[in-house]
Amino acid sequence: MTPAVPRGHRSGLTSTRGRTRLCTARHRPSAPPDPLAAGEARILVADAHPSVRAWLVAAIRSAPDLRVAAEAADCDAAVAQAARTKPDLLLMDLHLPGLDGPSAVDHLLSAPYAPRVVFLAATEDDARIAAMLRGRASGVLLKDAGPRRLLSALHCIAAGDHVYEPAFTRHLVGSSTGDRTAAQPPPPELDVLTPRERQVIERVGKGGSNADIARRMHLSEATVKTHLNRAMAKLELSSRAQVVTFAYETGLVTPATDRSA
Repeated sequence: MTPAVPRGHRSGLTSTRGRTRLCTARHRPSAPPDPLAAGEARILVADAHPSVRAWLVAAIRSAPDLRVAAEAADCDAAVAQAARTKPDLLLMDLHLPGLDGPSAVDHLLSAPYAPRVVFLAATEDDARIAAMLRGRASGVLLKDAGPRRLLSALHCIAAGDHVYEPAFTRHLVGSSTGDRTAAQPPPPELDVLTPRERQVIERVGKGGSNADIARRMHLSEATVKTHLNRAMAKLELSSRAQVVTFAYETGLVTPATDRSA
């Protein structure tokens, strides 16, 4: 049965950058780090349902700096269109016909000019989500995210971020947080951070973007970036997703507190 056209808004998204323990996307040296800096990001839309595909295409075309490079209704067509059009992003249904999981993503990303792959999931409980996030996908979004959330996520991913719903974050890092609660003493690795750096790490762990954190902390975005970069250097973290995992593992963020960025 053809699903309803996506509508409404979901909770906030967690955005991460680069190689991580959650998303092991490898650096693609031949792809521009930010196609938006060159004027626009080109997106290949792959979904078996014409109504959903039409909705996604219309949403993307409403943004002046995003362009639909091609459309596909199954995995084989998506692979062929990706080779032909060389898009910056591939927006793909998690259950696209012919898609056999992370291996298909690996095949798509083995090309010299590989797109960033973003999956669309119908529900937060989809069994494939964890595998895709632990693989080389740049993000997993919910189909009912709404146009504003969709476009915001696509812009983040085009700029090199990884994007996923907070529910996905909790699922992926839950096994590593154990029984730690906010009431436990802070781990010693937090001692190297200044109070501001610790606040920034906490808000990143809750899914805040640099702009969100700057607004909430009454700082400039550049200052937030400085605090974050210094904290990451002290903690020897190389990506934003590692910051998210660190925040959970150390108890700065727990499932009971991660909804309030």
